[in-house]
Amino acid sequence: MKKKLSFEEKNGGKVFFFKKNGISLVSGFVFLIFLIATSGTVRAVPSYARQTGLSCSACHTVFPELTSFGRKFKLNGYTLTGIKTISQTKVVNENKKNTLVNLLSISPLSAMFQTGFTHVNKTIPETQNNDVEFPQQMSLFYAGQITPHMGAFIQITLDDESGTIGMDNTDLRYSNHTNGKIPFTYGFTLNNNPTVQDIWNTTAAWGFPYTSSGVAPTPSSGPIIENLGGTVAGLGGYGLLDNLFYFEFTAYGTAQLGAALPPDASMEGALKGITPYWRAAIQHQWEKSYVELGTYGISANLFPTGISGLANNYTDIAFDMQYEYMFSNGQFTLHTTYINENQKLNASFEANDSQNLSNKLNTFKLDASVYLKTGVNFTLGYFNTTGTSDNILYVPGSMDGSSVGKPNSSGVLAQFDYLPWENTKISLQYVSYNKFNGSKTDYNGSNRNASDNNTIYLQLWFLF
Repeated sequence: MKKKLSFEEKNGGKVFFFKKNGISLVSGFVFLIFLIATSGTVRAVPSYARQTGLSCSACHTVFPELTSFGRKFKLNGYTLTGIKTISQTKVVNENKKNTLVNLLSISPLSAMFQTGFTHVNKTIPETQNNDVEFPQQMSLFYAGQITPHMGAFIQITLDDESGTIGMDNTDLRYSNHTNGKIPFTYGFTLNNNPTVQDIWNTTAAWGFPYTSSGVAPTPSSGPIIENLGGTVAGLGGYGLLDNLFYFEFTAYGTAQLGAALPPDASMEGALKGITPYWRAAIQHQWEKSYVELGTYGISANLFPTGISGLANNYTDIAFDMQYEYMFSNGQFTLHTTYINENQKLNASFEANDSQNLSNKLNTFKLDASVYLKTGVNFTLGYFNTTGTSDNILYVPGSMDGSSVGKPNSSGVLAQFDYLPWENTKISLQYVSYNKFNGSKTDYNGSNRNASDNNTIYLQLWFLF
């Protein structure tokens, strides 16, 4: 649900900004506080809660962070129900019945609304500062059981920049388990975003920060595993053995909405053939503590344009950890992930769009949060991206360029969340950059410093 630039936008030297009616910093805060104050008690709850009869806190601490129960619910295909269903069975013999249909008695629909206010430390040239996105994002979900072993998370979203509605994060699952001495849960996933199927909050789709400003400048470089969402479709299988060892393998192919079908020479950013994604992890739960250690990765061949000729190869290998400690009044949580990306830029190098045939890109993220049951959450995060110097791939530009030919960016992110109700969150976020696109000062060759992109972001987010 985070708003991100596509892989082509980030790596093609394009960054798009919103131009909205300018308002002062003070009046912007007053306006958003007015929205919060007049929103009223949100009495309805999302469809998973309606389906199970459990409160949102059963699956989440601060949504979308999952609890241990929430991870199991997702792993089992979103199929747990606590309400009356409409069912029909067929008698096969005296000892066996087949279920022909088992429908929820209420439709598993939910909606989400986000609005945000952004102040950038130094106004982006030729734009207005202090922007209100209303809405920043508005989504409709089909989220719940389809059959006793099959469930869905389907998100349709209104994009505030284009004003159009399109497919967002989607994960269809089949899940089952064996009844032997060693428990084994297994299943299949059909999804459109590598890591959207993951049950931990360390990977790109559900990692911190869970939302961010849609108008603030962001570093132009990131690993491909973070930038394929909505442009691919993948089918994979997964398993959890003895509630300890998790493994998954998913194969992805190009599936771009709004692009030519079948893909042709007009396509940009098409995958060549099948792209493998893998995931493995080990987890353990103690009385008050929980830990997960894992690895994941992807190897993608991508055509910059068209569907033939040379392709660029990106291989991402990542390691992650999640730690939770529960205390009487809340929970402490730690997430960290490291991604090493090896790039072999066959097509870009041949076309003189890169200085080097081979480049590297490394990203490291760490965040720690303290959640209190009063509905208060504090999070502090650190991020760092480093990579190979390339004076053709990374060039000076108005906002997203690099005057030193490097992708290096780093900084800290602090966030305060308040949940007056379990399905409503008010967040205040501050992003501070130490480096931006390779440098601390004059990073783009136009006298813009990294700290000029420091951002204050205030958001209201609720689901019903």
